[in-house]
Amino acid sequence: QVQLVESGGGLVQPGGSLRLSCAASGIVFSIFDMGWYRQAPGKQRELVATVTSGGRLNYVDSLKGRFTISRDNAKKTVTLQMNSLKPEDTAVYYCNAVYLSRQYWGQGTQVTVSS
Repeated sequence: QVQLVESGGGLVQPGGSLRLSCAASGIVFSIFDMGWYRQAPGKQRELVATVTSGGRLNYVDSLKGRFTISRDNAKKTVTLQMNSLKPEDTAVYYCNAVYLSRQYWGQGTQVTVSS
């Protein structure tokens, strides 16, 4: 059974930081491209960042410099370090795993940026 379990969300003040983690099980983690997406209330799910199986990083231009994605194949985890958070970063953040035609999603973790 494939599971992607996100953690690390919560309430943070503007300008603060959060570190999201996604723990994978049931897949050969090292061959999957991993990513983070987010969905704000009333909006479509959007890409935040991805890291390929080979370690190539990709970010949405608007988030470059504030968000950092990384992966640890030994621990089967992918993390998203989020700095200088803004209220508009408020969303449910989802972990994603893709390999060829296989795609999996986590259940999401809520991030709320508010004073």
